[in-house]
Formats: sequence, C-alpha cells, structure tokens
Amino acid sequence: MFSLLRENVRIAFDAIRSQLLRTILTVLIIAIGITALVAILSLVKALENTISSDFSSMGSNTFNLQRYEFQVQRRGSGEQQKVNPILSYRQVKEFEENYEYPFTQVSLSFTGTSDAEVKYESEKTDPEVNILGVNQNFLENSGLKLADGRNFNFFDIQNNNNVCVLGSDFKKGLFENIDPIGKTISIRGSKFKVIGILEEKGATFGNNQDLRVLIPIQIARSMYTQANINYNVSIKVDDKEMMDGAQDEAIITFRNIRGLAPVEANNFGIERSDDLINQIGQMTGYLSMAAWIISMITVLGSSIALMNIMLVSVTERTKEIGLRKALGAKRRDIIVQFLFEAMTLTTLGGLIGIILSILGSYTLAYAMPSLPSVIPLWAITSGLAVSVTVGLLFGVFPAFKAASLDPIESLRWE
Repeated sequence: MFSLLRENVRIAFDAIRSQLLRTILTVLIIAIGITALVAILSLVKALENTISSDFSSMGSNTFNLQRYEFQVQRRGSGEQQKVNPILSYRQVKEFEENYEYPFTQVSLSFTGTSDAEVKYESEKTDPEVNILGVNQNFLENSGLKLADGRNFNFFDIQNNNNVCVLGSDFKKGLFENIDPIGKTISIRGSKFKVIGILEEKGATFGNNQDLRVLIPIQIARSMYTQANINYNVSIKVDDKEMMDGAQDEAIITFRNIRGLAPVEANNFGIERSDDLINQIGQMTGYLSMAAWIISMITVLGSSIALMNIMLVSVTERTKEIGLRKALGAKRRDIIVQFLFEAMTLTTLGGLIGIILSILGSYTLAYAMPSLPSVIPLWAITSGLAVSVTVGLLFGVFPAFKAASLDPIESLRWE
C-alpha cells in the first residue's frame, strides 16, 4: 500500500515538474489569495491591539463625562439628531468643586489648538503641535507616564505657574541631544519652563500623541479664547468596586449643574473606559468578519483558477490516464494522484502567501511605526488550512473526472 502511495506521489510531482510554467502560475494565484487573507486578518488584529492599548492604558477604574455617548448616531428618515450642549468651563469647574465622592479624583482638560508652533531659542517646530490645558490629575487619569521630570502639582495649577510637560517627540526634534528639563520654550509669545517629558505613545488614526504640550488649564484658557470650547472631564476611582456608586453620583451632580428636571433625560454622555474597550472589541469583530468575507472572495477566485488549470491538465493527460488504467491502476489511484497534485500546489501557494504576508506586515510596520507588526498564529494556521482545503475541494471534480475516463477511449485520444 505504501509503495503504491509513494508511486502516486512520484507521479504527481513528475506532472508538476513537467508543466513548470503552469505550476508557477497556479502557485502564484493561490499565494495571492492566501496573502490577502493573512494580511487583512493581521492588519485588523494590529488595529485592534493599537486602539485597545490606547484605551486600556486609562485603566478599568476610570470614566468620563462627555458631550455625547460613545456610539454612532444615525439619522433615520424624519428623525432629528439630538444636539447636546457643550461641557463649558463653568460647568466642569463647578462639577470639580461639588463632586465629593470618596476616593476619587477629577481631571479637567481641553485642546487649545492642534497647529501651534513651539520655539526654543533660535529653533522652532512646524505648526502642528497640540496644546492641551490640563489640571494636576490629567496624567494619572489618562494613563500617561513620565519618562523624565515631574508632573504638575496642586500649586502649579492653582498659582498658574508657567510650566509645561512635553511629548516624547520633542526630544527627537527641538531638544535633540539636549536635556529639555529646566529649559524654557515659547508658545504664542508666552514662556514656559519644561518640568517633564512623557513616555512615547505613538499615533492613533494619524493623530500624533507625542507631539503635544500640556500646560495649566487657566493659562491655556487665557491663550485660547475661541467660543464654544468643549471641556473633558475624567474621574478615576481608587477602588473599582466603588465604580457604580461614583458613576451614579457623577450623573446626579452634573444633572443638578445642568438644571435638568427629574423627568428629563441626560443631555450629556458618560462612558467607562472598560465599556469603550468592549465596544471597540465589537467593532473590530465586525471588521474581522468583513476581512474574512473579502479574503474568501479572493481565495474563491484563486480556487476557480486552480480548478480550471486542473481540468486542462486532465484533458492533456487523457492518454496517460488511459495507459495507467490499462496497466491496472484503480479508480482510487487516479483520484489520489490528482488530489495530491492539487493539494501540493495549493499548500505550496499557501506557504508562499504566508511568507509574503509576513514580509508585507514588517514592511508596513517599518513604514508606520505606530501600527505594530502583528501576525497572529491563528491567521497563519487559517491560511494553511484554507490552502489545503481549497486543494481538496477544488481538486475533487478534476480528480473524479480523470478517474471516470474510459481506458480504451483514453488510449485513442490524440
């Protein structure tokens, strides 16, 4: 039995080698399909990891007050989208003063501008720096860590000290080969002493989180006075078991500040960081499903091409099949030969596709450092499984067609 199997394998490899150009084209077709499958699944996983890490750094014991709930708002026919008022400075400041739930701390912040120019002596940055006004709790509530220096303290915020904390990119540009701690920078003519440098965070959706300057919130308000500024409120709870109570107290406090009647719905949103991660997980789950559908369409095209090539091979080798049958080859021997041939081609194509997707992933990671290279093992396994399955399923029809040929008619084939 083993000798017969070995003979079938030898014949299959001889057939593959005899049609080298056709073999190469078939393998490339399968490789392209598997590359698309593994690459898309890996890209979705990398995107999911990047977004989840950004939110999970906030911790599971943090929640935010915001203008809207974190969800996609849809407008149906005749349906009006609810417009919530902004979170004004007066409201968030009153919340900070009146919110007295134990073992919590409140962070206030807002974005003054995203196109600031920062100067140090004769050097200056491009006008693309984010300026944030924050209080002393912003770093801890946001999950940010310092690579060097210190955080804002209570007196920095209360006394409106002209101090700042810089993103990590400033050490690569404005302060390359210079220790920035203690140096003085200029923003819109205002001087700020650098007291801290943040750890590197990377970019999310093109938003560079390492090219920003944090300054005391009152100073930021005096520099950036545009109308309708929306402020951000983040509350951190020391004990996660107290999260629900802290959240209920925050809702009651802010409803009172907004002057809402008991029968009125909230005109603001509240979101926990772990809820955000769960919602993002659902969104990326849909992305993975879409990736599978798109990839399988690509693989289906490759599979049809494989079946056509195998059918042509059966037609060209009709006389060979008839001769083998005349010499005693059974129906199952012919089926095994052609199935093995098809599965060999698809497996080889799958391996090449996986190698190409890995190379592409590392190339993308090199070009976009903020999107790390992630090739999950299950994506590689899926690629190999799909390639073998394609060879089995789409090689069955050509194999049975070859096995059903009449040996006498086959020998007459010209």
